[in-house]
Amino acid sequence: MKRLGQAPNIAIAQLWVDMLRDQGIDANMQRYFLNGAAGDLPPDQCLPEIWVQDDTQFDRAKLAFADLQRMPQHNWVCQACGERIEGGFQQCWNCGTDMP
Repeated sequence: MKRLGQAPNIAIAQLWVDMLRDQGIDANMQRYFLNGAAGDLPPDQCLPEIWVQDDTQFDRAKLAFADLQRMPQHNWVCQACGERIEGGFQQCWNCGTDMP
């Protein structure tokens, strides 16, 4: 079992683990709830970690993990109010119109 990297929070860590598993990589998350110890421990030591169970999959997992960390964000302009929407939002934050 090898450590692949850290995630900024539990939700992103679980998404990354699920995406790795979808690619056939046996991954799991460690340090689920260590963020409660931040302050007593250095904050960078309290982040959730992604681990690969099978060492033979590690090189493939490193490549897939790098791709997951660089996923492009979809930006769009609301057709109803003209607001520029950044990130993964499917609805305009200003007027509530759905993404085209």
